[in-house]
Amino acid sequence: MRLFLLPLLLLAATTARAEPASAKALLPLFELAGIHLLCEQSAPLVQRGQDETEQKRLAQLFAGEAFCLDLAQRVAARFDAAQGEQARERLDSPLAQRFTAAERAVGEQPEGLAEYRQRLQEQPPRGARLELVKRLDAAARTTELASLLRYEVGKTQALLALRARGENLSEAELQAQTQTQANAIRQSSELAVESFMFYAYRQMPSDQLAEYAALYEHPSVSQLLAISLEVVPQLFSERREQLRQVAGKP
Repeated sequence: MRLFLLPLLLLAATTARAEPASAKALLPLFELAGIHLLCEQSAPLVQRGQDETEQKRLAQLFAGEAFCLDLAQRVAARFDAAQGEQARERLDSPLAQRFTAAERAVGEQPEGLAEYRQRLQEQPPRGARLELVKRLDAAARTTELASLLRYEVGKTQALLALRARGENLSEAELQAQTQTQANAIRQSSELAVESFMFYAYRQMPSDQLAEYAALYEHPSVSQLLAISLEVVPQLFSERREQLRQVAGKP
């Protein structure tokens, strides 16, 4: 009897570990990982240069709270509760909080970052510190997130410009026409991210920087970011399709 029960107990344990994460539980993780910034910035960036009527429509279509909730619901289907708890333990750790505080301090005095970037142009960083920053950027997917947001916003604004002229492009056609911009966007985003990290973390010891990178390299955090990066283009594409439908109405 005990031998018969063992596989059933193992199956039950596996099922418990695979309990899906809830969208509500993912929202705090999005904030800790910086994903919520992408949600919040989508509407303001897409609205730039549009008239008041269009801005109101875009504000509703790209509302940050609804965008993040939609994202959380899609991610939750591929991310289980155990992974969510593992990610939370790391993203809300004392180490992560120290780095987050350093990042926020830059926003309070942005002029310092501008001066620092000028010095970096004159004396580009090299060596182990540069490698650590690149490692952290790759692990936290910061350049990827920034590039993705800029690219998807650019595609949306291109569609809006076409729409204003009474023209339209399918998603595939729009992708083909804007693809060449992707590499340039990524390169400029990478430079901006690296200079920000060098400045924000300039007083952080290298061993802590390595530990922070390892935090993002943990499978739970890495998976959260990877799935989010896959889903965000889908959300933008669906919202652009709604813009096309509006354009097609008499």
